[in-house]
Amino acid sequence: MDLGIAAAVFPVIFIGELPDKTMFASLVMASRGRPLAVWLGAAGAFLLHVAIATTVGVGLFAVLPHRALEAVVAALFAAGAVYAYVEGSRGETVPVTREVGTHRRVVVTAFVVIFLAEWGDLTQILTANLAAHYHSPLSVGLGALLALWCVAGLAVVSGQSLLRIFPIRAVRRLTAVVLLVLAGVAAAAAIWG
Repeated sequence: MDLGIAAAVFPVIFIGELPDKTMFASLVMASRGRPLAVWLGAAGAFLLHVAIATTVGVGLFAVLPHRALEAVVAALFAAGAVYAYVEGSRGETVPVTREVGTHRRVVVTAFVVIFLAEWGDLTQILTANLAAHYHSPLSVGLGALLALWCVAGLAVVSGQSLLRIFPIRAVRRLTAVVLLVLAGVAAAAAIWG
């Protein structure tokens, strides 16, 4: 476990998740249910997604030679940058959830909504890329998981205030810039190894 890698992963995933649909889903569910229960459901879904993403990242490392892997990682970071920029240029629709009553129902609803919304999501792809890049799935998983849990916490506690301070477009475009830098670093590693 390398805490330096976890610390490097945290801001990338945190910034990538801020303007995400799962943040808005958590915010909407927290306004209709119990915020702690929503966070618990979201936290469980994120834990499962991080485990899947880091496993995929390590699998790529085992199959591809180092330079080829860095080239794939660079291409995926660049694609993620384009995706973040395009998403920052258009409006976001917030998934609507039903009113829920019991604590368990809120947790299960939050888990299912977040679990389904995260498939193929930018941060899931980033987590897989970072696990492949750093060759340290536990460190990447820890950094990614803590970032996702923090964003979910922000969403259920103060999401509306946060969005008044930081416009979605600005956050998504900042994410695109960070991903372009990461793509450049991975491309340099692929070329000069």
